Amino acid sequence: MKVLVTGVKGQLGFDLMNELKKRGHQAVGVDVEEMDITDEVAVNKIIKEINPDVVIHCAAWTAVDAAEDEENVPKVMAVNATGTENIAKVCNEINCKMVYISTDYVFNGEGLRPWEPDDHREPLNVYGLTKYEGEIAVEQNLEKYFIVRIAWVFGLNGKNFIKTMLNLGKTHDHLTVVDDQVGSPTYTYDLSRLLVDMAEKENYGRYHATNEGLCSWYEFACEIFKQAAEIDPAYGKVSVSPVSSDQYPAKAKRPSNSRMSKEKLTENGFEKLPTWQDALHRYLREI
Repeated sequence: MKVLVTGVKGQLGFDLMNELKKRGHQAVGVDVEEMDITDEVAVNKIIKEINPDVVIHCAAWTAVDAAEDEENVPKVMAVNATGTENIAKVCNEINCKMVYISTDYVFNGEGLRPWEPDDHREPLNVYGLTKYEGEIAVEQNLEKYFIVRIAWVFGLNGKNFIKTMLNLGKTHDHLTVVDDQVGSPTYTYDLSRLLVDMAEKENYGRYHATNEGLCSWYEFACEIFKQAAEIDPAYGKVSVSPVSSDQYPAKAKRPSNSRMSKEKLTENGFEKLPTWQDALHRYLREI
């Protein structure tokens, strides 16, 4: 199977390439230098030249707060919505499957019950809105698609919450972290395995894929330092206090409820991801 991965320099793209090669698939990775997804002509030409069986579309504008700046909104829309539409149209033309990586931010983040894949979408911020527009573009242009929503991502490549905490823990004995946003972290290594499983099958539709178990950002931080101290005792001195989101005003409104139901994975023969604590344990030993 020949698979084209966009956003290959990101946390997920990096792990996906490794997983595809490990399973003997032909993996072709592109980033903005090789294929600017906002350029419809280039997308058409490059994808047709590669002629993949599957496109796993990871490329996105992910700077959530910067997306709120007025001058950035057209750029975010061009990447997350138009870029996704450009890819979806070519995939349809060459009868190629598409896996689109989306986000919990397509929901309004209210309530306490886990979001189901087919729940009403009502984004809170520009990033969420543009990813929602991307979902619509995929659904309107293709039949052979997977929309996979993830949250709280961490991997070897790039920046993430775990790396931020570990860096802060080197210079601070005490940290405050928000405790009123609840969700599940997603380890790109585990997610990659699931995405390749999907690419190999035809159980199309919308899915949620995060590691098992729930936590707030505060609980996530506590567990990071607890496990990090097992490797480097210096982290044992870091204490963390819970605070509310109001004390950390950010440009983009964040969902307080990022719980996502993953029953659909099991119903369609896919394996759920391991617990986030287990993923964290493995990840800390990788980095």
